[in-house]
Amino acid sequence: MSKIHRFCSNDFTVRMAAIDATELVAEVQRLQKMMPVATMGVGKAMIGALLLASQLKEKQKIGLLFRGNGSLKSIYVEADYEGHVRAYTPNPSYEPPDYKNPLLLKEALGHGTLSVSRHTPFQKSPFLGTVELVSGEIGDDIAHYLHQSHQTRSVVSLGIYLDEYGKVIKAGGVIIEVMPGVDEKVVDLIQRNADDFKPSVSKILMAGGAPYDLVLPFMTEIDFTELDHDVHAKYFCPCTEDRVSAALEVLGIAELQDMVDKKEEPEITCQMCGEPYVFSSAKIIEIHERVYKNSLN
Repeated sequence: MSKIHRFCSNDFTVRMAAIDATELVAEVQRLQKMMPVATMGVGKAMIGALLLASQLKEKQKIGLLFRGNGSLKSIYVEADYEGHVRAYTPNPSYEPPDYKNPLLLKEALGHGTLSVSRHTPFQKSPFLGTVELVSGEIGDDIAHYLHQSHQTRSVVSLGIYLDEYGKVIKAGGVIIEVMPGVDEKVVDLIQRNADDFKPSVSKILMAGGAPYDLVLPFMTEIDFTELDHDVHAKYFCPCTEDRVSAALEVLGIAELQDMVDKKEEPEITCQMCGEPYVFSSAKIIEIHERVYKNSLN
């Protein structure tokens, strides 16, 4: 599994997180049968959400919704502090006319917004924030959100390398966040490191680098330490037959009655994880009767 690594500068004014998420992104590509562009978008959003969630507290969760006017339409991903993550795009099979354009993801997502929700236990409603997409590059848009909504300056670098067949070979990311009270010389040094080294996540991982190596180029000449953080990222979808059954109830009495009359046995596949749920005629009758009884109350 993909371990999430956390770091902190020795003066506690800069915090970092990094991950080699190759297995994770490859898994979601397989589960949702995603083509290359969707894999790049969903994979980077998953990595970004995991890095953000790693800086939360136990049982807290974050959701990212990228909504644009491009062919992908949207990307939704949610992750929690414990390393659970799931994601979805309504157009996983999208393919551009050709793959020569280096701005494929930016154009496929288009212009739009990034909405971020942060959930905490026992909170009636989540914290919500929305910003415009500034580049269509997932990492840059997350950094823009952090600056606009939390006044947190950051660098978010995400990378995915695909082979000639569009399959995931390497995937990972790093986030660098500066805290209030940071010495501006440190901020300038991080920026200079980013400009001088131009760290590429995918290249570092392809060369055999580890999460520590993703952080190092940005923190050159700045002392930092890895923190204890025994959390591994895993693709997790909480879908169950009961949840899908509840979704069927929303169809209403008339449509359920039509399914009963036609003796339909629908197969419903979870869009997040690909798990199929087959409902027998008897189960549809049971759902119909439950909806009917509830309508009388």
